[in-house]
Amino acid sequence: MENSTAAAQNATEVDPLKRGEDDKVESGLTPSQADMKRSCRKGMAFAKLSHWRTAIFFFSLFLCLTIVFAFSFVIPCPVRPQYLATWNRTFSQADTFDFLAIQDANNDKVMDVLFVVKDTEGTKKNITCAGEGLPSPCLFAMAVAGTDGETLWEQPLAPGFHWAQCGLGGVKKYAGWDCLLYHSDQLTALDKNTGTVTWQRSHPPGASSTLPVLSLPDLDGDKVGEVALVFPGATQTQIRIFSGKTGDQIGSEVTVDSTESDRHLLHVTDEGSHYLLFQKDTGLYGLSLMKIVAKAEPGMEAGLKKEKLWESKASGTFDLVPVYQSSSMKYVLSTGKPGEESDLLLVGGEEVVLMDGNSLQRLWSFNTSDVSREPSFGHFDKDGTLDVVIEEDVGNNTKRVRILDGKSGAVLWQMTMLPGLNSPTPASINTLNSFSVFMFWGMMKGESSADTRHSYMLHPLHSKVLLETTNIQDHIVAFKATLLERGRHACYILLMDQGGDGGGVMLKKRKLKEDVLTSSVHSMADRPAETDDDIKEAFNRLRFSDE
Repeated sequence: MENSTAAAQNATEVDPLKRGEDDKVESGLTPSQADMKRSCRKGMAFAKLSHWRTAIFFFSLFLCLTIVFAFSFVIPCPVRPQYLATWNRTFSQADTFDFLAIQDANNDKVMDVLFVVKDTEGTKKNITCAGEGLPSPCLFAMAVAGTDGETLWEQPLAPGFHWAQCGLGGVKKYAGWDCLLYHSDQLTALDKNTGTVTWQRSHPPGASSTLPVLSLPDLDGDKVGEVALVFPGATQTQIRIFSGKTGDQIGSEVTVDSTESDRHLLHVTDEGSHYLLFQKDTGLYGLSLMKIVAKAEPGMEAGLKKEKLWESKASGTFDLVPVYQSSSMKYVLSTGKPGEESDLLLVGGEEVVLMDGNSLQRLWSFNTSDVSREPSFGHFDKDGTLDVVIEEDVGNNTKRVRILDGKSGAVLWQMTMLPGLNSPTPASINTLNSFSVFMFWGMMKGESSADTRHSYMLHPLHSKVLLETTNIQDHIVAFKATLLERGRHACYILLMDQGGDGGGVMLKKRKLKEDVLTSSVHSMADRPAETDDDIKEAFNRLRFSDE
């Protein structure tokens, strides 16, 4: 009996299906009834699963519609700025000065225009010199929108303009200001977004009206960059450092043995060492900012450092580093952005030299007769190195425009022309094609409209032709070519004097491609078989870049 029971259990373990059937039979159900009951259970489980799938589907649909609704109606889509291709602002009884800055003054990611005029009243209601307690006429520092030229802000100041510079003050969210003006006997720091005076200090006495202001790194730990003023004299140069946050002078003045010069530059090496470059009667010399700060305020130089290679060449009482020897030096320029490491472009009386900014070795030199104005930069070829644009005075009221290769100093392009009326410095704007469009001023020989300013555009891939525009008749005080928005809207800004002594001022913005439509094509020698329309279309196809 026990054996039969064990056998039955083993049989059940071996064949569980059989055990299930036996259980169903024992429960009083026939096999067909059991199958029907099992099918009903499966159907109910499937019905419940279908309900869950339907619920998930409708929930997903509701979520998607909610997101679409939010982005379409609740969350506003970004609106691109609406530009005027060209706009003019006229100040009928004003004078202006050689100062023009391009900044984003209203935080709309579009560059705006900052300048200074001398007038009796502002452009807004109830803003007059007399009402502000100032002599009339007075100065008005002003910002106008790059999109349409409308006034964003204006700040009346005491008359007597000397110089102004923007791009100062360090990180904007900490500094609260960006532009520094020297006017009357005052230094005034202005907030570029509102025009309000952040701080104002009396200008140190006995100073020249052409002093450069240098933007320094943060020295006192308040996260605001400092500024330095250089006071050149007949036998000595004085350097004063001012707090960017308060305008207070930091420490004492530092005196350097130097002849008079108004050209100075703050240079940064690859190792992050800062050097003040200034001219003497024998050339260009450098002095470590670390040493200058240590003399002005001992202990504040802790965050600065010196360049070992440079210091190994230092000599004399002031540890000056000889950078370039020349008795007739004209210009010193940096090839990089302010505050970044770069090479140095030096213009002497008979040569243009590119010097390595770290080793102080000559990379190349180019012999030239007489460079008549400050050089500029751009990309003529696609090698990624900045090329150099120079203008030479070749006599007989003639100038030669040359583009020098940034790697070798070889001539990539040149043209001889007449200087023209008060021609501004050449400029360029980069494109997405890895080259730049160049813009310069002058007049072709044989031109009859001598009373009009002539501008020219050069496309490096079509270098045998120039686009010529003759739509400016007023005296040009300042000129800048720029992009109003990141990677978009190439244009140029002109600040013009319409007569002087209260004869009127005009600020003009013009989109670069607008000039393409109205310009004439000027052919040089060996022009390829291209029509004027082909040349203009090549300009119209360009897309610009700020890289």
